[in-house]
Amino acid sequence: MAVLILLLGLIAAGYGASVLPEQVHLSLAHAENQMVVTWVTFKMPSSTPKVLYGSSPDSLSNEAEANVTDFLYNDIHRFVHRATMANLKGKTYYKVGSEGGWSKVFNFQSRNTLSTAERPLRVCIFGDLGVVNGQSMPFLVKAAENGEFDLVIHLGDIAYDLHTDDGRRGDQYMNDIEPLATHVPYMVIAGNHEDDRKNFSNYVNRFTMPDFATNLNHYYSFDYGPIHFIGVSTEYYGYYYDYGMEPVITQYNWLKEDIEKADSERDVRPWIVTFQHRPFYCSNENSKECSAFENRLIRKGFLTMPGLEDLYTKHGVDMGFWGHEHSYERFLPVNNRVIYNETGNPYDNAAAPIYIISGSAGCHSGHAWFDKKPVPFSAKQINDYGYSVLHIYNSTHLLFDQISIEKGGESVDSVWISKEKGHAPRTSLARTRRGIPFPPSESCHLKDLACRKSLAYNN
Repeated sequence: MAVLILLLGLIAAGYGASVLPEQVHLSLAHAENQMVVTWVTFKMPSSTPKVLYGSSPDSLSNEAEANVTDFLYNDIHRFVHRATMANLKGKTYYKVGSEGGWSKVFNFQSRNTLSTAERPLRVCIFGDLGVVNGQSMPFLVKAAENGEFDLVIHLGDIAYDLHTDDGRRGDQYMNDIEPLATHVPYMVIAGNHEDDRKNFSNYVNRFTMPDFATNLNHYYSFDYGPIHFIGVSTEYYGYYYDYGMEPVITQYNWLKEDIEKADSERDVRPWIVTFQHRPFYCSNENSKECSAFENRLIRKGFLTMPGLEDLYTKHGVDMGFWGHEHSYERFLPVNNRVIYNETGNPYDNAAAPIYIISGSAGCHSGHAWFDKKPVPFSAKQINDYGYSVLHIYNSTHLLFDQISIEKGGESVDSVWISKEKGHAPRTSLARTRRGIPFPPSESCHLKDLACRKSLAYNN
């Protein structure tokens, strides 16, 4: 018995103890002629880990050494390797590893050679995809292998959970999605299920988003064709009572600077699209989640904590994508619960941001059912498993599709989003309306003693 316990302990500590690369995935760098590749081994290679890459599978003549992080989680060592491929020119072939073992050869198309002049760029967007009941996974992998999209954005809640079973669930998920994520960049943002009670350590260590060294994957931005994408952590709000207010303020200051700059450069890149995990609004039966205290914090802030909605509206965010609710919902242009539907087509020269929930990729808890009476600014609700695709045509036209895997990959909701050159959503352009008031914010999270004391003092 003692020998068995010792053996199990050694297996856990080494977890295979292999230098063979796995969980290989791509992510965007800031420079359009670069691509980051990240992979995991369970033993540190004795020779230098690197990526070899080139313009054909038989000529991988370029190389980049990897930076390695020893990520220890519950007695299991994972060696996370990060390398940046540079000076890319079109289709690129690559493999990762060391003299101790190499991956197979993968390929991708570099961002600097993708152009809307030839065809629309296609961005696949979804949230809340797990290993258990991960209904969309085989469809997503097949679509990526068939070249049906150029970029993937995962809106949080990854694997359910990355840290489950000492991180083995995360290992399984990252290997499952490898056929997709080795072919197109896989961009992520944290959801509530990424909180592993160790400062999001699995999320931070497994991915490499832009500005990783300073922002640790929690918030970042990147340019893609005519769109400036901004990813923001709502979990700083959701867990502020554990991690403090400083991350909220730091992120907000960064966001303010980034979005102001993007707004001033509309002549170069006219669209601004945000993505985050938790929604501002929803029509689900459990929609109290969208009016709970921490969700009101995300929208409007509280006391000295700034919210996000006013900043998005002030700087003319065109679209925003959310997860968290395990369903699909499209909203009319809305700000502060006010519907901006001044014309026959509210998605043409919209006067407020257009928000979409895409959280139905599939996870252990199944669907999130809708209330019989949706919120007044909801335009469409669908409960099929699926994912979203944003087709980027040019500086004036985007096409959005919601794909249902329950209907064999059919588009079950489709809408054109258009605007004249120089237009940005500004609520000041529309007639003033009375909205549906927010629930009063005169409450605090039960764990936030400082907030409760402040309210008692001020009231």
